[in-house]
Amino acid sequence: MAKNSTSSPTVPDTAWLGRGRHLGPEPEQDVRRNLIALKAAGVLDDFLDLDPVEAARSTVLHPRDESADPGPSARRLFEARWRVADDVTVRAQLTTYDPEARRKDGEGVTWVLAAEAERAWDAHWPSPATMFWPDSDRVPWDHDAVQDLRLRSTNHLPKDDDELRHRLRECTRQSWFIHLVVHEAMTPDAAGEQPVSRFLPPGLRHRVVEHRATPEQAQIADFAMKRELSVRMPRGGAVILPVAPQGQEYDAERFAVRSVFLDGSEPTELLDRIKEFAALPRPLPADAEQALTRLRQGWHLLTPDEELAHAQAMVTRYAEALDAMTKSRDLYQEAAEAAMAALNEASGGEGAPRPPAPGSARTEASPLSALTKAFSRFRDPNK
Repeated sequence: MAKNSTSSPTVPDTAWLGRGRHLGPEPEQDVRRNLIALKAAGVLDDFLDLDPVEAARSTVLHPRDESADPGPSARRLFEARWRVADDVTVRAQLTTYDPEARRKDGEGVTWVLAAEAERAWDAHWPSPATMFWPDSDRVPWDHDAVQDLRLRSTNHLPKDDDELRHRLRECTRQSWFIHLVVHEAMTPDAAGEQPVSRFLPPGLRHRVVEHRATPEQAQIADFAMKRELSVRMPRGGAVILPVAPQGQEYDAERFAVRSVFLDGSEPTELLDRIKEFAALPRPLPADAEQALTRLRQGWHLLTPDEELAHAQAMVTRYAEALDAMTKSRDLYQEAAEAAMAALNEASGGEGAPRPPAPGSARTEASPLSALTKAFSRFRDPNK
């Protein structure tokens, strides 16, 4: 994959973004139960459960533009606010969407989560995903937007070469998560089958999708990754896949680990590489940029102090607008009176300008010049 040197928006270091699918029957109810429990436990400061149409509606006190609208397929919008590191506030929105019509039945409900902190994100902070979703294997919220992939689990690569290359393309171009491929040098036991992502800090754990290549897939998986992504998969090791477009900061050798022991022990070198990769500038997908904009400009869950400050700011804004309108009206009236006076002078009070006397020269002091000068005020952008 050729490296793209063209600058493009990147994910802010204050943000946490995720997009996935919930395959259960009642996704919104799962969110509500979790939010209620966490607020009762004092983990959350507060939360809101909003109808998308109402959330996007503009009012006098809270004017909103189209950036606050999650779109016609939105089912529900949730907001939550909590604090980390004692005094750092995190604000987050989770929106659920109906599946696209062209998708098959049983593919679940799509969700988009955007969270932002008051300072750079710390991977040791709680995962925003588990503020909305229960961190339980019994609730199937953790499926990637790419079909047949799941967080908090291991996902074996397809056996077919064409399917494998298609999977790699989807993961690097469509997914918002970090994708990791681990080669099983030999079939692991139960401890080795557990995902290595469970050793990651909470704020990073739900950003990683782990793929597994079986012992016999070493050659075909390595060939497919080399052809599609220009990266190599070491036998018995692991590689972190780049994103598209691939940035200059990505080094294929740097993000490949030669050996990973799948015996249940903590793979320190691999974990360090994942953390390093997560800290790189990451392209901001268009859908993610829209979600972040909605979070910033369409936020509803204000504290009483924030609500008061917002109301005061709106009063000041409307007062300034009214003052500008009053000044504009006064200037208009002044110009209209001057124009009328010039017109009367030019017409001799008869309503139409008098023609100049034969042979007389038009000067700057003529009545028509006065009329033109009166109306010229409207051409001045400063007036």
